Amino acid sequence: DDRRRYESLNNFLLDKDVMDFGSGNAGFLNMARKEARSVVGIEIDRGAYEIYKNEKIPFYSSTRDVPAGQKFDIITAFHVIEHLKDPITWIKELANLLKESGSIILEFPNSEDCLLSLYKSKEFSNFTYWGCHLMLYNQDNIKILIEKAGLECVKIKQIQRYPLSNHLYWLAFGKPNGHNEWPTLNSQKINKEYEALLSQMGACDTILVEVTNK
Repeated sequence: DDRRRYESLNNFLLDKDVMDFGSGNAGFLNMARKEARSVVGIEIDRGAYEIYKNEKIPFYSSTRDVPAGQKFDIITAFHVIEHLKDPITWIKELANLLKESGSIILEFPNSEDCLLSLYKSKEFSNFTYWGCHLMLYNQDNIKILIEKAGLECVKIKQIQRYPLSNHLYWLAFGKPNGHNEWPTLNSQKINKEYEALLSQMGACDTILVEVTNK
């Protein structure tokens, strides 16, 4: 995921000040700093702090710890918002750290994932509706969320992270990891066409959104 995100955004990152909210083990930031002017992580997991120190990547435990006046061209939050009790407040806090012409890039798991909406996999449903996911989002309620935060959604894109082999494995055995268990079914051409079909249906597993100040 870190590499996919970096490769899709690397031209966008060029000479920019970048903050990753919920930055985990800094995998994305470690790649992003090749292009970016500066990178900063926001991460509450103290277990990751040694990684930031070793990699010499600045980090804070909260957006509220960012020094007054420090602003960013790009703020990212990958699969983070669905874990927050008050997402509107947090998105507003991110917007307060954004430069006037900056963008927030948000990535969400899709509540209309085809394993839920089309195939209706009970096992995948149990896997998805776990305690740490406080809310689930689709294209419609994401737009409402962004509007309630007083921001503008300028781009929304469906992304399929896992290939057809993964879905077939879920349907056959009720388990993840099919793309590794059945590598012979992994076809770049088929997976690209499969993603395009799911995107038309709004049923990919992930939604990527670009947000700006109004």
